[in-house]
Amino acid sequence: MPVLHARIPEDRVAVLIGPKGRTKRAIAEKTRTTIDVDAEEGEVRVVGPDTDPMGVLTARDIALAIGRGFSPERAFRLLKEDTFLGILDIKLATGRREKSALRRIRARVIGTQGKARARIEELSGCSMSVYGSTVALIGTEEQLERGTRAVELLLRGSEHSTVFHLLARLRRDAAVEEAMGPLPPPEAE
Repeated sequence: MPVLHARIPEDRVAVLIGPKGRTKRAIAEKTRTTIDVDAEEGEVRVVGPDTDPMGVLTARDIALAIGRGFSPERAFRLLKEDTFLGILDIKLATGRREKSALRRIRARVIGTQGKARARIEELSGCSMSVYGSTVALIGTEEQLERGTRAVELLLRGSEHSTVFHLLARLRRDAAVEEAMGPLPPPEAE
């Protein structure tokens, strides 16, 4: 039996369990797993059948997403086969560890009244959560690439307008490629 463990912050355990255990039960049913949560430690144990190890991975990722600040509804986006979770550590990306710098950098990523976060979600297609010293993203591989690139640029100090223009261009290019198909390789002379 595949078994995976995860640790989530204690203040997110109640969200993972949900009212009367509904969220935990829904995750277990949708992924065909058994989920045990140690509410005091934030330790999550996911067990699944040998026939479906992907269910265990998906259940663990949903628990991690909820632990990183996503609502259960947004975390359930991970149930789609081509959707993944990415987590960026702000401290690793910036090299800064003091609380004032972390607070300032988090504010850059979120923006005034959440406008930067909403714009990144809109242009990249990712769902995004800023929690503690992390930025978590949920999306397809292409969406994660665009969202991660945007967040990393903001963390390094790029202007918001520059990042949003880049995202808009990347999204436009992806739409053109999808409509026309991949471009053929250049012919050799």
